[in-house]
Amino acid sequence: MRKHIRQRLILDLINNYEIETQEELLQYLINRGINITQATVSRDIKELKLIKVQGTDGKYKYATMDNENVGINRRLSETLKYFIVSIEKTGNLIVINTICDAAKICAKAIKRNNIEGILGIIAGEDTIFIAIKDTDMVNCVLEEIKNLLK
Repeated sequence: MRKHIRQRLILDLINNYEIETQEELLQYLINRGINITQATVSRDIKELKLIKVQGTDGKYKYATMDNENVGINRRLSETLKYFIVSIEKTGNLIVINTICDAAKICAKAIKRNNIEGILGIIAGEDTIFIAIKDTDMVNCVLEEIKNLLK
């Protein structure tokens, strides 16, 4: 079997099953008629940059970085909801007030989302200033930030 086809199958397997070990992944592949060694599985895991994440049951399973980013973004959203007190716009700025000492972590969470239109973010103790490229983009950026709170 060609490498790219095998690796596509591995991605499908880890997206559809909670696979905890290389041996378990190897067994799934063998059950599908793939003649493969544990060493090849190990190389594929490394090349695909698979990671282990904690599942809802507390056990660790293989996942792609994209799957982990979903979890990270969900945690960032929960963080923002907890810390943000208010959001307002003025001109080409968005001003966010947070609880004391939370502005920097909130700014980092917003920055991580790579929202189009943001020129820069400055965070103090409890206030974040977000400069927007164009005043026409302020409402779109504001909505994107509010969507992070949902």
